[in-house]
This record gives sequence, C-alpha cells and structure tokens, in this order.
Amino acid sequence: MANVQVAVRVRPLNERETKEGGRIIVEVDDKVAKIRNLKVDDRPDSFGDSREKVVAFSFDYCYWSVNPEDPQYASQDVVFQDLGTEVLSGAARGYNICLFAYGQTGSGKTYTMLGTPASVGLTPRICESNCVAFLSFSFLEIYNERVRDLLKQSNQKKSYTLRVREHPEMGPYVEGLSQHVVTNYKQVIQLLEEGIANRITAATHVHEASSRSHAIFTIHYTQAILENNLPSEIASKINLVDLAGSEKADPSYCKDRITEGANINKSLVTLGIVISTLAQNSQVFSSCQSLKSTANTGGDSGILVSPGTSSRGGSSQRQSYIPYRDSVLTWLLKDSLGGNSKTIMVATVSPAHTSYSETMSTLRYASNAKNIINKPRVNEDANVKLIRELREEIERLKAMLLSFELRNFSSLNDEKDENLKELILRNELKVGGPSIISRSRFELPT
Repeated sequence: MANVQVAVRVRPLNERETKEGGRIIVEVDDKVAKIRNLKVDDRPDSFGDSREKVVAFSFDYCYWSVNPEDPQYASQDVVFQDLGTEVLSGAARGYNICLFAYGQTGSGKTYTMLGTPASVGLTPRICESNCVAFLSFSFLEIYNERVRDLLKQSNQKKSYTLRVREHPEMGPYVEGLSQHVVTNYKQVIQLLEEGIANRITAATHVHEASSRSHAIFTIHYTQAILENNLPSEIASKINLVDLAGSEKADPSYCKDRITEGANINKSLVTLGIVISTLAQNSQVFSSCQSLKSTANTGGDSGILVSPGTSSRGGSSQRQSYIPYRDSVLTWLLKDSLGGNSKTIMVATVSPAHTSYSETMSTLRYASNAKNIINKPRVNEDANVKLIRELREEIERLKAMLLSFELRNFSSLNDEKDENLKELILRNELKVGGPSIISRSRFELPT
C-alpha cells in the first residue's frame, strides 16, 4: 500500500495580477506551504479578513516557481527530477502510475504538465526518457461529461460518442479509443501537438485560453526483460492528467458556457467527494489496524478488544461507498484513486492575495488527497506468472517424492508414485524444462 504523493507548485504573479497590485501571500519553506490572509478593513470588496493569520500545510514536495532569481526557484527541470523520475521509476518496475494537476484556471496546470516549446513540461520529458521501451499512446478529453479522442480525425459533434466500460480485471477503459505506437521522440511530440490543438479552450475572466476540458494522456509502457532465464515483459500504464480549472462560473457567461462550467464543476466536485471519502476510509482502515494491534497485545492497559467493536464499546466504523461512477472523470481515474496505481497530485496555485479563496481551497483539497491509500501491485506477465507457478509446483512435488525416499515409505503404492512423477513430467514440459527426467532419481526403495 502507498499514500498518494502530493506536490504544490506556486507560479509567478501574472500580468493581470500585477496590474491589480497583487500582493504575494503564499510562501514555501522546504515541504511546508504557508498562506497568509491580509488584514483589511470591513469592506465587501476586500480580499482577506479583519484578523491576519497564517495557515500552514505539509506536503511531499513544495515548489517555489515565482522568481527565477530566487535561490529556491523550482524550474521545469527541478519538477521533472522529482516527479518525472518517480513516474519513470515506478513504470520500469511494472506499476501503473497516475500524475494529475489540479488547481484554479491560470494557476499553471497545463504549463506544469505540458509546458511550452521553450520550457517543456512533465509529459514531453517523461515520454523522451521512455523511448527505450515499446510505447503506445492515447489522448482523450472529457468535455461536458462526454469523451472525445483527441488523436482521431472526425466531425466534432459526432466525435463525442466514446463510451466508458469496465473490464473485471483491467478496470475502466474507453471503448474505441485509438492507440498509437511510436518509435521515436519526434512522433511523440507530433501526437502531443495534435491532441493539444484539438482541445477545447475558451477565454475566461482569469485566462484568455483556458482549457475547458479534462485531458488524459496515457502511455502504455512495455519493456522486454529476462526473468529467471526466461523472456518476459514489464507492462504498465502511465496516466498524465491535465484537469480543467476549478474556478466558479461567471454569471455574465452565455448559456453554453454556464452549462460547460456546471459540468466541469460536477466532475471536480465528484473528484473532491471521492478524494474526501477515500481519505476518510483510509483513516478508518488505519484506525482498525491500530485497534487490531492493540487487541493482539492487550494495549498499555491490558484490555483486550473484541473483533468488530471499538475500544469505547461501540461498533467499528464501516468504510463509506466511493461514488466513482458519478462522473466520467472519476470513473476513468478509479484505479488511480484508491486502486492499483501509484499516484502523484500536483496542486498549482497563484500567490496573489486576490486568489486567496481559490488558493486556500486548492491547498485543503491537496492536503486531503495526502491521506488516500492506494494498493499498487506489479503487473506480472500472465505467461511468466503461469511458468513461475508451474515451477513452484514442480519443486513441491519433487520435495514430496524426496521426503518419501528419505522416510522409506513402502506404503506408498505404485499408482500414487506414478501419478506424482507424471505431474512433474507434465509441468516441466509446460515450462520448457527437460523432456526426459531420470526415473531412477525418483524410484522408491522396495
């Protein structure tokens, strides 16, 4: 099991915030992000509170990307060296990985995930480092709770027809989503540029070209290895997710834009509920584990606690239902949130006092996500797994025969003897072992 790792990245003041006289109210100290509200007069147009206070949040990583002249400035490369290498390391070991960016529109999500031609982000860097393996890609967007393939040419109105399904073993997937095999980094960049160009964007009151959809770029990573002198494959999936902005809808928007905002908020609210519920369930699980440990040892007080009851005498808490299917986004990210995946969340924030509410909300959201416990496991090749199990069975049968030899069990009849040797022969043939086994080795004494 592994907790979701959470990083916070603080961007510079933008042009609009600078013109408005924006003041920096966020600071970073190692792995702690602090936000300070401004002490203001009791006026309705003021940002802050009549009492000044500082709230601190602890995370796995904190990046100060405000001023390049600052000694603690975190560039795109610094972020990649921490988070990107973590993604690559997990994928190389056979784990599914999800890295997603969350935050207010214009807070730096897309810049962190994709970057610019002059300063590439996490996704291109991860792809560049991955080109030693066999890779295939897919790129989709979720817009108004409908899924569209960003790498498939089609009529835009008819393209939002892809359906989400769920495989009993592989989990949720998009039916009919195109997969693209690449052999070099140039092809990866072409696919990224094509998908980005097809994304839905629109001007908002905080960003001129805001992403109005959630985008999921998936890398299917396959690497050939030699395991126990047998050819094998490491297969893993990397989900790189750029979420739409979390800001409130502007009442001056047209009807379509309000509907769009409502759907964005629906998926983000559902994501928040899923994260909150998972965090609560993880805390319940941890409490139960602690309670079991106390019950087994008797605790400091020597009181034994019966199963199914708490130390207070009441029933233990049950884990709450997780509403993954309440939105397309959370359904597709089901494995990444509490399932078979290692997950990293990047929370991007503005340092300006005018964004106090949104920044505080994002930091609380991110702090909650830290408590989620995932259950990642190595994706073992099915053929290698079968061979391993057969070899284990062979060793067990051989040990059984050897035990009979050593104990001189004359009571073992010839039929059982032949059955054991037949099983060994059959299993060794299946794993490509010797086709002829010396029978004298397994002859029982007469």
